[in-house]
Amino acid sequence: MPSEELRYLTAADGVRLGYKRVSQGPQAPTLVMLHGLASNHSRWSEFVANTDLRRDWNLLRPDLRGHSYSMTRKTYHREHWCEDLAAVLRQEGAHNAVILGHSLGAQIAMDFALRYPALCGGLILLDPVFPELLHGRLGKARRFRPLLWLIVRLLRLGYALGLGKREFPIRDLYALDVKTRELLKQTSASEIARLYTNPRVDLEFIPLANYLQDVLEVVRPLPDYARITQPVWVLLSTGTTLTDHRALEERIARIPHSDIVPVHCNHWPMTEKPEEVREIIETICRQWQAQL
Repeated sequence: MPSEELRYLTAADGVRLGYKRVSQGPQAPTLVMLHGLASNHSRWSEFVANTDLRRDWNLLRPDLRGHSYSMTRKTYHREHWCEDLAAVLRQEGAHNAVILGHSLGAQIAMDFALRYPALCGGLILLDPVFPELLHGRLGKARRFRPLLWLIVRLLRLGYALGLGKREFPIRDLYALDVKTRELLKQTSASEIARLYTNPRVDLEFIPLANYLQDVLEVVRPLPDYARITQPVWVLLSTGTTLTDHRALEERIARIPHSDIVPVHCNHWPMTEKPEEVREIIETICRQWQAQL
């Protein structure tokens, strides 16, 4: 099977963007994988290593602007992430791609489908986040958006003056997943929320301003997703502690052409149920491909 390579492009505003690619050429269908808050392309390493899709699909897993190989200390928003993704697809000569996103990545996928319908042929959303339904820290962050924006602006000013320029290591989420599965054999499955929502650990791998920028985009209102025209598959964790499950199902039902596939786990299906989720994604992609 074809090997994976690291590719780069430079955005219109000068930010260098990095992404991993398995290429079958411009005639093959394309699956793009978008990671979540304070995450990176390695969220999908295990999937790419094991999926049969790499035999005949183009597989792209970008680092969102502000993360890993796409590190920047400039201000960014969801619009930048959508523009960056469009630039990646154009560089690859891809169109009508299937966009797979987890959490924040699912938000970006929905936004992208509305902004660039010719580049998006379908959506696979893993636990999409609807800001008004969030619990816990993220629910509180939604109420303190103006204060968080002030902190981000001050931090960005400091970065512009040359402060906080240290390099950040790239976090290997595949290795973290392996360790987490071993821990979950000895403790409650609900502990995964504590393991994967620890800002103290996240900030070892991402600047504080970027972390807060991610949070602000998670809690920012979504566009009118009822206008999405592409087919949408939603893999929905039945035991999520970040939001109300029933209310989440009601929001998803407002998306036209959407189907819900339940997965019995918390909010990290690629960690908790990797084989099951991989098989679901492969089945969806094959079904989508057969309808072309």
